[in-house]
Amino acid sequence: MYLLYRCYHFLLKSIVRFIGIPEPRLYQGKQGLDDAILDLSLPADTQVMVVTDKVLNELQVIKPVLEALRARNLSPVVYDQVQANPTITNIEQGYQVYNTHRCEAIVSVGGGSVLDAGKLIGARVVRPHRSVDAFSGLFKVFKTLPPNIAIPTTAGTGSETTVVAVFNDDKQNKKLAAADFCLVPQRAVLLSQLTTTLPAKITAATAIDALTHAIEAILSINATEHTNRKALEACALIFTHLPIAYQHGQDLDAREKLLYASFLAGQAFTRTSVGYIHAISHQLTARYGTPHGLANAVLLLPVLHWYGSRIHPQLAMIARHCSLTSLDYPVEQQAQDFISHITHLLIQLNIQTQLNEVLSDDIQSLAAMALDEAHPDYPVPHFMALPDCQHILTQIRA
Repeated sequence: MYLLYRCYHFLLKSIVRFIGIPEPRLYQGKQGLDDAILDLSLPADTQVMVVTDKVLNELQVIKPVLEALRARNLSPVVYDQVQANPTITNIEQGYQVYNTHRCEAIVSVGGGSVLDAGKLIGARVVRPHRSVDAFSGLFKVFKTLPPNIAIPTTAGTGSETTVVAVFNDDKQNKKLAAADFCLVPQRAVLLSQLTTTLPAKITAATAIDALTHAIEAILSINATEHTNRKALEACALIFTHLPIAYQHGQDLDAREKLLYASFLAGQAFTRTSVGYIHAISHQLTARYGTPHGLANAVLLLPVLHWYGSRIHPQLAMIARHCSLTSLDYPVEQQAQDFISHITHLLIQLNIQTQLNEVLSDDIQSLAAMALDEAHPDYPVPHFMALPDCQHILTQIRA
């Protein structure tokens, strides 16, 4: 069975190498926002759907975006019902708003959940006869989305540059993911001032999410020199600037660097896929509503420890690139220095090591669903058996 998985992974790698994955046009800062809106090439008075959530709308975080749209004589229509983990219902409601107001473009402003919802609303627009759950899997949309812009307000998911949109089946309490080249946003705008109001706790969890993307991209057997370069740069930026942003939330330079790190990590993992950290994390989010970044942060060290010496070369490479170790040390010591740095960083960020919500009675089903998600889609460096996954879940249970 595992041999078949590796053949599938080779096929995925070949598609990425020979066909390539589209990249969003990247804009930065207020001028970048204006340029991205101008690039939509929409006539005056066009209705533009702004996808966000209630908190961002009520705190007026999206105000600069609305003002920029109006300055171009466009009419924003705000849809702010996206939940922390977007559901099929959220997406269907957004699709109805888009149609009712005859919108012609989508601007998504928010965290990964909002950006993913914006992608899927766009997918419903171009595939009106297909249900949201039918998009789950690979290449189920396969049609150009309406003109769109993705504007992240957290430096974590990298959704502004990925092929993936994650959503919840609210009837089955199951996490689903759609992956298609057309889901890569056409334009991404990085506005550091939109992230300065993030609480330190969320700043930490979302940045560790981005770090996890970078690490799992490097661990992937489908990693390339191109993806490693982006993932390594993302790691270095996060290690340098996350402690600053955590302590000094108004530091625009640190916020800007974290946004860019998230963007780079997103570009890396969208070409290599992720691994067991995400596979298990998705189940916790679907079952208990555990924030995705927090779940990744809690699972990061247990999964790396499970891999053990099998990933020492990759961890050592990160440690060397990020100046976390001595170049004279053997690979094993360099890898251990990396693990030690992650351990100290998580302590510095006050990130918990266990989750109270995980129930012992759920561990077997959670593990089975995690491995069902991972196999065969994730090109992990070593395959995990069900007892291994159950042990990891037992470790993180409070």
